[in-house]
Amino acid sequence: MAEKAFLREVGPRDGLQLVKTILTTEQKLEWCRREAATGVSEIEVTSFVPPHVVPQFADAGDVARGAVAMGGFTAAALVPNLKGAQFAMEAGIAKINYVLSASEEHNLANVRRSTQESIDDFARIIALRDEIAPGKVKVGSGIATSYGCTISGPVSEKRVVEIAAKLLELGADEIAVADTVGYGNPGQVRRIMGAVVREAGDIPVASHFHDTRGLGLANVTAALEVGVRAFDASLGGLGGCPFAPGASGNIDSEDTVFLLEALGFDTGVDIEALVEVRRMVEGWLPGERFSGSIAEAGLPKTFRAPIDAAA
Repeated sequence: MAEKAFLREVGPRDGLQLVKTILTTEQKLEWCRREAATGVSEIEVTSFVPPHVVPQFADAGDVARGAVAMGGFTAAALVPNLKGAQFAMEAGIAKINYVLSASEEHNLANVRRSTQESIDDFARIIALRDEIAPGKVKVGSGIATSYGCTISGPVSEKRVVEIAAKLLELGADEIAVADTVGYGNPGQVRRIMGAVVREAGDIPVASHFHDTRGLGLANVTAALEVGVRAFDASLGGLGGCPFAPGASGNIDSEDTVFLLEALGFDTGVDIEALVEVRRMVEGWLPGERFSGSIAEAGLPKTFRAPIDAAA
């Protein structure tokens, strides 16, 4: 039996937050339905942020309720604060992904408060969950700008691990370490992810990489080396951070699954079916930049063929 590795699709959230076209609620739900059918087990379906900040997510409640009603996959949502978490819980979301930044400057720009204030709010979210939905909702936290910041530059690796430790102490069900602006390299990944994995013990640790400088999949490989088995990715590499102007988006879901499978991990995802979902989304978003190689080149004829070590 091959070891499991997991892909969380973040396209309907991270991928859509900066695109010019506002997809309908029905299109977003069709994306989730079709992608879940490929074998993707968790999809970040929306973000509970103020509609005036990101109009794309004005229908967050409807998308969340529709995705939960589908069943067959874990419907997750991103939240930046307690109010967003409350809305997500009321919509029936099973997995809340909270976001804060290791960079003080990025946190102030993104959610208008200090990193410590965000940590304090995470504690309130855990308390709310334990009060109104005990045992029903998992709450994880992503640590953005863990590898560097476009606003302030270098970010202390020690600080990233300290934040992870505090979130774990408060009751985080998962820690996601994010290269929000694509500054990370494999050496950093081994150090930072290795330290967070050791700190987390039995609590799952995920990686969120962007491919801004072409190191996204190299960073996935480095994270695998230190024990990470869960990765965020976006269909066609769609998405990006508003504080990294001109940057390319997330690592590509199709290429990420191919890498994991080629290295012998079982993702449970049908890559060719995933490419078909990508084609659908590309048709909805004319003029947007999509990336990735598998969608263009296809799978190699030798894919999944037994390897003759003696050859």
